Amino acid sequence: MHGEPQTRGPSEDQPDSGSEPSALPEVVVDVAVAVDEDAPRSRSLAPLQMVFGAAKHYPRQIALALLALVITSAATLAIPWRFKVIIDEAFGGGATPDGIGHAFQYLLMIVVILGIGTALRFYFVSWLGERVVADIRLKVQHNLLRLSPGFYEVNSPKEISSRMTSDTAIIENVVGTTISVALRNSLTAIGGIGLLIFIAPSLTLGLLIGIPLVIAPIVFFGRKIRTVSRTSQDRIADVGAYVTEVLAAMKIVQSFGQERRESERFAGVVEETFAVARKRIILRAAMTSVVILLVFGAITLAMWRGALAVNQGTITPGDMGFFVFVGILVAGALGSLTEVYGDLLRGAGAASRLAELLESRPEIAAPARPERLPEPARGSLSFRNVTFRYPARPEVAALKDFTLEIEPGETVAIVGPSGAGKSTIFQLVERFYDPQVGTIRLDGVPLTSADPGDIRARLALVPQDGVLFSANARDNLRYGKWDATDEQIWDAARAANAESFIKALPQGLDTYLGEGGTQLSGGQQQRVAIARALLRDAPILLLDEATSALDAESEQLVQQALEKLMAQRTTLVIAHRLATVRAADRIVVLEDGRIVEQGTHDALSKAGGLYARLARLQFADAAA
Repeated sequence: MHGEPQTRGPSEDQPDSGSEPSALPEVVVDVAVAVDEDAPRSRSLAPLQMVFGAAKHYPRQIALALLALVITSAATLAIPWRFKVIIDEAFGGGATPDGIGHAFQYLLMIVVILGIGTALRFYFVSWLGERVVADIRLKVQHNLLRLSPGFYEVNSPKEISSRMTSDTAIIENVVGTTISVALRNSLTAIGGIGLLIFIAPSLTLGLLIGIPLVIAPIVFFGRKIRTVSRTSQDRIADVGAYVTEVLAAMKIVQSFGQERRESERFAGVVEETFAVARKRIILRAAMTSVVILLVFGAITLAMWRGALAVNQGTITPGDMGFFVFVGILVAGALGSLTEVYGDLLRGAGAASRLAELLESRPEIAAPARPERLPEPARGSLSFRNVTFRYPARPEVAALKDFTLEIEPGETVAIVGPSGAGKSTIFQLVERFYDPQVGTIRLDGVPLTSADPGDIRARLALVPQDGVLFSANARDNLRYGKWDATDEQIWDAARAANAESFIKALPQGLDTYLGEGGTQLSGGQQQRVAIARALLRDAPILLLDEATSALDAESEQLVQQALEKLMAQRTTLVIAHRLATVRAADRIVVLEDGRIVEQGTHDALSKAGGLYARLARLQFADAAA
């Protein structure tokens, strides 16, 4: 469900049979390829290069971690060497108390070094893990903020959020633990084998014969584990996305009595996740079992031969004890490498999912040499022969040969049936898309020649729902002008009829408004959105059904605030409720992506066309 690209359904202005699909900006084709869940997946650790690239910015910490790693590996191997000396000297018939004491003092010193080195290794590798994950999260978030809204139409934001949490947690474990364990065990295995060859070459030869037999199942099972691990991460992301979706809609769930159904749906998601995880566990268990069997089988045979050598007097008991001790360390190191490899493969899967987000590129971007918009801003808009088709529905034109000139300071209302193309006009003005045919100009400059940031700086949007953030009132109000003073904020709130209820909040501007502004009513949220647009003080105002969801009293207050906001500005108004646009300088009537009428309310009402028919229906309903 959430692991696959998600496409949202039609918006309120987009019916099932209409010609205007939900907003799917220019990045749809590019992103759909980049985040294709069904694309062939690499069976290597190559995706971890992104992680190593982030870690290389901290060479000092890496060097200290490696130094501590070498010290701890050397100390680990030094312990059995001291045991060899103790067995051969301290337990020999000619050993003195001082000799025995020195032998154990050296052993204790090695143990102290091992303890301190382990603590330092743990600190530095854990620090690297946390720092690398923080940097990756910052890079991913930075790139996500650059992508057009269409990216989030094709890719579920909840699934992306899961990647930012669960996948980065896996990478943190890889950098902060797995790689350190892999290096430590590799050094221990290599150093241990070298010492074994030095002490008992003939015995070690039998042990080495088992190493290729160990590597073979690691490679065989590892390829399968990586594929399953990636799928497992997708299913874990499904769980997180599902929980977020249902909890956010809990009122609807309970209102319609769907608790049992949602519980069953969640159980299905969890069971699917468990089934994939079980497959991964079986593969890893099989790999571990085979490797341990081979490794310890080789050690057992080597110990058998060693016991015979001690009996024959060709090696000392200390050599034999050393061989057994180090052999167990080597076997344990090689055995744990199977687990480490599985974790590395899982980390590679997580890294590849995050890399997809990092590598996604918006198709709408500033040209190499953007044309500057004229100063001062005038606020004129021009659509000339614009035809636009959404990338997701190229067979249907949302706008067809659309031409409209909007003069500075003019208020133009855009009305028409659902799916007529109203929302598409706003999407094009904000340059979330580029039309396939025709040009759109802002103050005489083609939008495709200008920097999208400069274009949007001249626009202020009041959406249908007053979108607020999980922050205090001050930050929500100044969102469009972050350097605004408190005096400017209060002036905007006063003009938007929001001053009284904001002052009534427990901490005034410092009051936390809750997730999505839940501390405020719908009308209050809308007035905060209007105050935010007022504070932005942009020359062009976009009103998207700004009063459609309000009660009569709230609508009156919001309408008064809008009148102040619209003064001296070019205003485009999308409206279903025609009573709110009677005073517009011009009303543009759309149907199937074309302008079928335009004029004042009185003129259109007398013309007897589509507008008059819509007006009769609405005003008759209001009278009833």
